[in-house]
Amino acid sequence: MSETEKITINLGPVDLGRIDLLVEQGVYTNRTDMIRTAIRNQLDRHDPVIQDAVVKRSYSLGVIGLARKDLEEYKARGEKAALRIVGMLLIENDVTPELAVETIDSILVRGVFRAPPAVRTALADRLNV
Repeated sequence: MSETEKITINLGPVDLGRIDLLVEQGVYTNRTDMIRTAIRNQLDRHDPVIQDAVVKRSYSLGVIGLARKDLEEYKARGEKAALRIVGMLLIENDVTPELAVETIDSILVRGVFRAPPAVRTALADRLNV
């Protein structure tokens, strides 16, 4: 499992030049270092808003993994999971599409959702990612 996800951003030439100047001056090791730092600073600045949303909307925060045994426990209890994740939801390769459909009611992910292609297809009508 990768610790990072690749994203693409568009910057104007002046902003990009300013970043390059900071790198050249040794403030940051490279463009990525500067952009990551800026993003982390903004996330820290807005952390109260994030925490409030997590609490109010009953999100789980972090990397959540679901394996066959986890979903079989839901099934044994006669429950269906309503998954609300900020971070990453990883459905393991041992989960069958049938088990996923039987045990997962809905999925809302703010971040990254990874699942075997057949499971993802089977859950397509329950996904909000």
